[in-house]
Amino acid sequence: MSLPIKRALISVSDKTGLVEFGQALADRGVEILSTGGSAKALRDAGVPVVEVSDFTGFPEIMDGRVKTLQPTIHGGLLAVRGNADHEAAMDKHGIKPIDLLAVNLYPFEATVAGGGDFDACIENIDIGGPALIRAASKNHAFVTVVVDPGDYARVTDEMAAGDGATTDDFRRKLAAKAYARTGAYDAAIAGWFSGQLDETFPARAVFGGELRQTLRYGENPHQEAAFYVGGEDRPGVATAEQLQGKELSFNNLNDTDAAFELAAEFTGGPACVIVKHANPCGVAQADDLKTAYLRALSCDTESAFGGIIAFNQTLDGATAKEVADLFAEVIIAPEISAEAREVLGTKKNLRVLATGAMPDAEAAGMTVRSLSGGYLLQGRDHRVLEDLKVVTKRAPTDQEMADLKFAFTVCKHVKSNAIIYVKNGMTVGVGAGQMSRVNSARIAAWKAADAARVAGDAENWAKGAVVASDAFFPFADGLLAAAEAGATAVIQPGGSMRDDEVIAAADEKGLAMVMTGMRHFRH
Repeated sequence: MSLPIKRALISVSDKTGLVEFGQALADRGVEILSTGGSAKALRDAGVPVVEVSDFTGFPEIMDGRVKTLQPTIHGGLLAVRGNADHEAAMDKHGIKPIDLLAVNLYPFEATVAGGGDFDACIENIDIGGPALIRAASKNHAFVTVVVDPGDYARVTDEMAAGDGATTDDFRRKLAAKAYARTGAYDAAIAGWFSGQLDETFPARAVFGGELRQTLRYGENPHQEAAFYVGGEDRPGVATAEQLQGKELSFNNLNDTDAAFELAAEFTGGPACVIVKHANPCGVAQADDLKTAYLRALSCDTESAFGGIIAFNQTLDGATAKEVADLFAEVIIAPEISAEAREVLGTKKNLRVLATGAMPDAEAAGMTVRSLSGGYLLQGRDHRVLEDLKVVTKRAPTDQEMADLKFAFTVCKHVKSNAIIYVKNGMTVGVGAGQMSRVNSARIAAWKAADAARVAGDAENWAKGAVVASDAFFPFADGLLAAAEAGATAVIQPGGSMRDDEVIAAADEKGLAMVMTGMRHFRH
C-alpha cells in the first residue's frame, strides 16, 4: 500500500543533508514539525517549520530532556490508520497523524570515543530519539522512518516515483534499519556502562556493528559473508584507508588483521611480518624496513607468495620497490610514503592499506568467537614476557635472550601447537597448527633447513638458533628434536608434570632454557 506523506517530524543531531531534505519535503507541501537546532537550521534556510512545542501546546522542559515524550507526538506516530478506536481517540485528544519521522541520535559513541567524562557521556544518551524511532518503526505500515542522512535521497526519490507516497516494502526496509540503529546504540551504552562498573562479563552481553562491506564470499565461494565494524576504536583493518587494489576478501581481512596485530608487538625498531592463512611465515626486525622485509621473506619465500605483508612503520620507497617484486595480496602499514605509493601504484590489483597508527599490543580488550548457539568472550592476549626464569645449568647469552624474547612474541601469534626457530632477530623456521608438538618442532626444523637451501647456505638455519614453544613440552621429545636440529636455547611456559625431565634433557644437551609461566595457545 502506498501512503502519501503529509506531515513529517524532523529532529536530528547530525545536520548533514538536513536543509536539502527539508526543502524537498516542503516543496511537496509536507508540513514539517521540528525542534531546537534542527528547527533553527531549517528556518534559517527558509524552510517552513512548525515548532513541536507549538504543535503540542507543551513547552520543552528540563533543559530539552523532555520535548517529544508526550501523547500528541507518540499518538501521531503510533495511531493505526483506519482503526475506528484509534481515530476516535485522535479526534478526542486533538492528535494529528505524523507520516514521516527523521531522527538521528545524540552522538553517544563519538562522545565516548573522544574521551568524554562520565557526565558528558550520560548527557549524550538519547531518550526521546530512540522512543520516537521505535514508535515509528513499529507502525511502519503507516509511517516512514529515516535514521540515516544517507537515506534522505532514497526517500525523496521514492516520493517522486509515488507522487508523494512511499510503499509498504520501502517503509519496512527503513524500519528494519531503524531498529538495528537503536539496537547498536543501546549496545554501545550497555558496553560503556559495564566498563564504568568494571563488569567484565555482564549478565547480558550485547554487540553492535555497522556494515562496512558485503563480501563476494566467505572463506569459500559457497559461503556468504560481510564485514562489520564496531566495538573498540583500535587501528587496523577496520580503520584503514584502502589506497588501491581489488576489494578485500574475507580471508584478506582475517589474515591482514593477524599480520598487523603481530607487527604491533614490535616497538623497538623497524619490523616486518608476512602472514599466510593467518599464520606468520616470516617475521624480522632490522635497522631499516627494507632489511627487515628481506629477512622476513627469506624465512619462507615459498609461503610468502600470495601472502599479507605488515609493517610497523611508514612504508618507504626503497622497501616498496622490493615488495613490488613479490606477488602479495595485501600490504598494510601505519603510513605509506608518496614514493611508496607511486611504486606500488604499478601493481593495480595489490591492496594497500594505511591505518594512520599502530594498535597498542599491551592494551587490554575483549575478543569474541561464535559457537553454535552462543559466543565465547575472552580478554585479549595482551601480555607476553613478564616473569622469565632460567631453569637450566647454562644461562642464555645476551643474543640468545634477545632472540628468545623475539621468538616467544612471534609464537603468541602462531596457531597451536606452535614451535618457532629464531636467529639474530628473524624467524628461520615456523611449525604451526599441528596436533603433536614434536611434529611442530620437526616441521619448523625442516622449514629452517629449506630456508637455508633457498638462500644458498649449506648449513641448516636451525643450527645456532633459539626455539620458542607456545605451551609446555609434555615430553622431552619436542625439545630433543630442537636440539637435534642444532638449537642452542629454548623458551617455553613450563608447567608440565615432566618439567624436571625436560630440564634434565636440556642440561644433557647443553641447552639454555627459560620458562615464562605464561602459555599462549591460539586456536
